Amino acid sequence: MKHFTPGRTAALLLSAALLTTAPLAPAFAQDPKMGGTILYANNSGPGQLDPQMAASLVELEVIAHVFEPLISMDANYDAKPMLAESYEISDDGKTFTFPLRKGVKFHDGQEMTSADVKATFERYAEVSPGKATLADVKEYRTPDDYTFVIELNNLNAVFIDQLKTPVYPFSIMPASQRNKPAREIDVVGTGPFKLGEWVKDSHLVIEKNPDYTPRDDADGPDGYVGKKEVYVDAVRYNFLPEANARVAAMQTGEADITTALPLDLAKRLEGNDKVTPVTVFPYCQQYLIVHSSQAPTDNRQVRQAIREAVNVEDLILASGEAARENFSMVYPGGAFFVGDDNAGWYNQNDPAKAAETLKAAGYNGEEIVLQSNTNYSYMRDSILVLAEQLKAAGMNVKVDITDWTTNASNMQSGDGGWNVSTTSFCSNPILGPQQWQTMIYNFPHVENNKVLDDAYAKFYASLDLSDRVAAWKDIEAEVLDGAYMIKVSDRGSNRAIANDLKGFREFNINLFWGMWLDR
Repeated sequence: MKHFTPGRTAALLLSAALLTTAPLAPAFAQDPKMGGTILYANNSGPGQLDPQMAASLVELEVIAHVFEPLISMDANYDAKPMLAESYEISDDGKTFTFPLRKGVKFHDGQEMTSADVKATFERYAEVSPGKATLADVKEYRTPDDYTFVIELNNLNAVFIDQLKTPVYPFSIMPASQRNKPAREIDVVGTGPFKLGEWVKDSHLVIEKNPDYTPRDDADGPDGYVGKKEVYVDAVRYNFLPEANARVAAMQTGEADITTALPLDLAKRLEGNDKVTPVTVFPYCQQYLIVHSSQAPTDNRQVRQAIREAVNVEDLILASGEAARENFSMVYPGGAFFVGDDNAGWYNQNDPAKAAETLKAAGYNGEEIVLQSNTNYSYMRDSILVLAEQLKAAGMNVKVDITDWTTNASNMQSGDGGWNVSTTSFCSNPILGPQQWQTMIYNFPHVENNKVLDDAYAKFYASLDLSDRVAAWKDIEAEVLDGAYMIKVSDRGSNRAIANDLKGFREFNINLFWGMWLDR
């Protein structure tokens, strides 16, 4: 039996090579001040706050403050216990035991027990798009109120890493939510903030949870884990879809921090003695998502023709983002970066070749619907430029612009009649193949792909890292060659922070525990 506590490195975690991608947390130079409300200029409000259904950044940012999982990520993206005190892995790699922290309370005052954890996992296995993670579970056991056990049918070399996912997170909810339909839970978690006022299309408030008990085995915040201390009374998310409005809010003092800003607008804040522009890198990777179960892009050759027509440089320019070219679905330097072997499908920019591929596919002018949204300008502008690139290759293109909530829901569900959309994935490129699995299958709506199925089976069955790297190489090649997803770029996040907002830590999302207002 292998026992893992927060102070010990787990042998099954991702390669230490990934550590170079994580920014360092700042040292506190002064005593934090208590009170006040942080005003957050965000681009959109969440459509819902059911963690088991959440893949959108605007949902996950709120959920990370209100809910917590058994296992989460530190600033280096390694797995660390959060609501679990520690965890143990049996020698055969099939049984995982989680001693739970005692005295942890939900926002309704109820103490969290193993019954709540079991109910959460059972519901997740029924409703979440990420339920494939639990497909091999043989049994859940609750030997006492503070111990939860998961037994698998087969060895899974990366199961703990799967549980730390921030996308469709395994956030623990009260057992009373066990049979609630998807997206219809009561928003009650264990986090350092609790949900306050929520006015759709206007604003959302998270309030300090006065009954929150931080972990006592850490000196301070550490990514999603560590010692979470809340100094402010609340954070108010103001939904400002227009980036110009977010910049103006920073200039006038109506905002203390922003979500991502286009690069050209972020530069307007340079020289402002009350505001500091910040670029967080790496942040996310942008992709074109191609619906593989919707005609005509259910035809592999039609998808490949779209990939062949793509000019990445123009899409990056259109996005207005700080971005770098990179063919891979992971970042260079990590254990799963396979070099240039899979680079041949990237940035082909060959409309003539695309036209030939369309002809071979039997394409006869069927409409190809490109869907985007008004909330993220880089997505909308990328799709508009893509439309021209595809037209140049002879495709009949229709552009459908909707709101982000609808666009995100359509990508997740496959509804809405779209063929191509665009989004970014933030945690998956850093966390590796096991975190990519749900997105690879769900967003392009992949069905019955033996290459992917066999490669992922090999990935999970071996404790040998070289076997898992070889399996990932096959997975990445199939995704890129089959044009289920078309890589655009590695994105940085341009944000702005008021100089009197202290405790900011560079991370893929804004984390408000540990922040305070120096006023």
